[in-house]
Amino acid sequence: MKRIFYSILTVMLTLSVGCNDDKFLNRPPTSLLSDDQVWTDEGQVLSLIGNLYNRYYDIASVKDWASLAGFNEAFFSNAGSYGEFQNNGWGVSNWGTWDYGYIRDINLFIEKCTAADKLNADVKDLFLAEARFLRASYYFELVKRMGGVPLILEPLTYDFSGDPSYLRRPRAKESEIYDFVIKEAEEIKTKLPVNAGEKSRVTKAAVLAMQARAALYAGSIAKYGVNTPQVALTGGEVGIPATLATGYYTKALAAAREIISGSAGAYALYTKKPDLSENFASIFYDKSNNSEVIFADDFKLKSGKVHGFTISNQPRYGAEEEEGGRINPSLNFVEAFEKLDNTFAPIPTVNSSGAPIYYTNQVDIFAGRDARLGGTVLLPGTSFKGRPVDIWAGFQLANGSIISGDDRGGQKTLPGKTVPEQVVGFDGPIDGFEFTAQSGFYIRKYLDPVVGSGQRGVQSEVWFVRYRYAEVLLNAAEAAFELGNLADAALYMNQVRARAGLLTPLTASEISFDRIVHERRVELAFEGHYLYDMKRWRIAHLIMDGNVISASELSTDLGKATKRNTQPWGLWSYKIYDPGSANNGKWIYKVTKLSRVTGADRFQLGNYYSYIADDIINNNPRIVRNPNH
Repeated sequence: MKRIFYSILTVMLTLSVGCNDDKFLNRPPTSLLSDDQVWTDEGQVLSLIGNLYNRYYDIASVKDWASLAGFNEAFFSNAGSYGEFQNNGWGVSNWGTWDYGYIRDINLFIEKCTAADKLNADVKDLFLAEARFLRASYYFELVKRMGGVPLILEPLTYDFSGDPSYLRRPRAKESEIYDFVIKEAEEIKTKLPVNAGEKSRVTKAAVLAMQARAALYAGSIAKYGVNTPQVALTGGEVGIPATLATGYYTKALAAAREIISGSAGAYALYTKKPDLSENFASIFYDKSNNSEVIFADDFKLKSGKVHGFTISNQPRYGAEEEEGGRINPSLNFVEAFEKLDNTFAPIPTVNSSGAPIYYTNQVDIFAGRDARLGGTVLLPGTSFKGRPVDIWAGFQLANGSIISGDDRGGQKTLPGKTVPEQVVGFDGPIDGFEFTAQSGFYIRKYLDPVVGSGQRGVQSEVWFVRYRYAEVLLNAAEAAFELGNLADAALYMNQVRARAGLLTPLTASEISFDRIVHERRVELAFEGHYLYDMKRWRIAHLIMDGNVISASELSTDLGKATKRNTQPWGLWSYKIYDPGSANNGKWIYKVTKLSRVTGADRFQLGNYYSYIADDIINNNPRIVRNPNH
């Protein structure tokens, strides 16, 4: 036994001596790369910039279905979201971001890439331009939410001296952050490729699109900020002087025109399909030679990068796993779509005498409207993935009474019959029954028509479009309008409208602020623009004033920029059961207020900018709070 013990001890001592060998202890780890190894290898640098792309910050995305709809453009048919319709003001922390860790990582990348003398010069310039675009994009997202923020363009490092005061930077003016974004775009645009086929890495067109949008936002805040003087700080951290508006609009128009001219690549409105509604829906899932998409967050099944937007929002009936139905566009939103003669009108449920209008087919009530309606919203009587969408609320009898069910596809026996039959759609609507079309509608935009995309084990690879050519045209139209160039504003806007079947061009004299607001609302719906458009125009508190909407108010002032929109309403279809009547089997519609909508949204002045958290201010007392917080 002693011999065995001494043998083990000898081995342990030998190992301990070996482990004290400097050469052994100082061997480089095999799983880590040194700076020299990284910054001499184009592939390694590409992986670093890829990581920064993956952290790109979006206000809304298909990765988070609830972020794409709200503000009464839709009802959330999800029991956990019913509280969204009881807002008496959003929390001031909503929509905020403050990720200076991301900025520091980009600044480190720029510093090390600048010093990397082993990289090919052209490759190095491209990487640096991409990093500067990503940094400018995030500062744009910051200023949209927070106003002016500290502008830090180098990686700050703490020296552990016990005094971190030298790291504390005050907030820049809101205008200075916008100026930085615009200037960065101008400086890097010539270093980026002119390549309309590239959608997931930044190109010259993508940086110009960012520049145009940022300049437009800044111009709007400068012009319309005078309407909310309470939403400003004396140091300029929030608020932009009105005198700067024209300069910003001029820059926005110039950047947009550079894309429109073709000098940044061959971009054009997507017009592949003869059915105009399907054509519009296809913009968001057709990745083959799509001339409209400029910059997108792409998803690929083979790489494992997919999302569940279709699973969450497809028509539930007949879906792969009977899952979906969460975003139900509101009647408020549906009625925003014009008739093809350029006029606004309510969806026609009754005639001039107040009697119901009878329709042979469910979808007939939506005929003669802007084709973007059917490309954005799944309407009753239409189909998805080759299956009819089964949306109807029940039978109406000759005496006006309703026979319906309390479960999807519920059955009852109709008067005069002996066999039960279906009396309500498998997609609803049933008031309070989640995952059905409680508003009478489902969302269409961003749904994936590929079989299997509604399956958890597969999911969808539909991309999330961040910049597209139609927005560029609308940005150009708005900037031209604000500069008094109504002819060009009409020219740009009419191109977008013609694609939607609105073939009678608007004249220059018909271009107004109301028209600008309306066009963006219907073209860019559920793409993350609606909230920030309302904020930059300083009309959010007018649209969501906390007061309920009556049925009569719902269909008035259609097309008006400041039309109140505080509660989502629905439109339910009923099948007539009146044997022997000429209307038997026809359809009627009823405007409906859902029981789960128990409040009215109120946008407070403090919601124009997001809350800067206490820990941020405690760590940096030079940071001043946003107004009304």
